[in-house]
Amino acid sequence: MKEPHHSLNYDHAYNCPVCRHGQISVLPLMEAFACNFCRHIFEVNLEKQSITMIDGQLPLTWRWTGRNWQGMAATNSLGWGYGLGGIAFVILPTTIVGLGAYLFPPLPGSRLSWLPLVWTGLTCAAHLTCVLWLILEYYQFPLALYLQVLRQRSIE
Repeated sequence: MKEPHHSLNYDHAYNCPVCRHGQISVLPLMEAFACNFCRHIFEVNLEKQSITMIDGQLPLTWRWTGRNWQGMAATNSLGWGYGLGGIAFVILPTTIVGLGAYLFPPLPGSRLSWLPLVWTGLTCAAHLTCVLWLILEYYQFPLALYLQVLRQRSIE
């Protein structure tokens, strides 16, 4: 069933552009929308037919096309310096641990000869997990809510 074509106003509920599972509708006594699923709050601009997520680090904005949301370019996003820092945070410790394992290898045939390779992999995985977690927190991505929905759908 297709959603009817109408302009953005305070009388209707819309699909949430962030989580895509909940509905955003007007907050009582305010000129703002809130999602009933991910709980994000949006500032509404009826003239531009757009909403801006105001409870996150970035002011993410979407424009209402009459049927769905279209993302607009972010006015403030992570710069290339943060990207280089994240890559260095993953690569440098992994390289140091791997180089140590290469320069000082375990004795062949010893019981723990597998440990340096596994330790190098765990170093990379741990640092990559930290970077991904920081990205998810910065953009306020509701990962726990998505996992909950997937679990509920697999049960049904």
